[in-house]
Amino acid sequence: MTLKNKYATPQEEFWAGEFGVDYIARNDSAEMLASNLNTFSKALKYAGRISSCLEIGANIGLNLKALKLLYPGINLKAAEINPLAAKQLRNLIGNENVFEGSILEYPLEEKVDLTLAKGVLIHINPEILHNVYDKLYQASKRYILVCEYYNPSPVAITYRGHEDRLFKRDFAGELLEKYPDLKLVDYGFVYHKDPVFPDDDLNWFLLEKK
Repeated sequence: MTLKNKYATPQEEFWAGEFGVDYIARNDSAEMLASNLNTFSKALKYAGRISSCLEIGANIGLNLKALKLLYPGINLKAAEINPLAAKQLRNLIGNENVFEGSILEYPLEEKVDLTLAKGVLIHINPEILHNVYDKLYQASKRYILVCEYYNPSPVAITYRGHEDRLFKRDFAGELLEKYPDLKLVDYGFVYHKDPVFPDDDLNWFLLEKK
């Protein structure tokens, strides 16, 4: 599924273009896959069996590969804005399961057990962030897993020499406040100096619909 649209924000255009292509090469590694397996096995330990998942900003699918190893029968769906990454995703999970375009345009045709955002919300323009929250919430039958940089108050950070391309905040806290029927199930931290499974200093939060 492909949507050719004029992007609503400069952040979306940024990731759809050359920078998004360069990101693929920087993050395609067996070590990253192993770290993802470690993170998801901890983050989802109280979730029981997950039979379906939608990941927003899935890139080439390293998170989805890890989920497939944890839940071999899982039905995987993805939304990805970068055309080259979306092409690789189609080879991984099937053309019909990949939406190429802005998450703002993702069609909510069916719900999944789990919606996932890992290292994605930090790159969303704050002005449209609540629209993305709506997508995560509306697409989920039960769980939302957020793995992002945490900060108690919103702050913009220079990202690889670019301004207004990375934003830290309390994403999970905002979701809990926006949707009263969500509850916090578990949370944790992944450290970049972990001797076995390093990742990018991410805080993860598992939320469940009551």
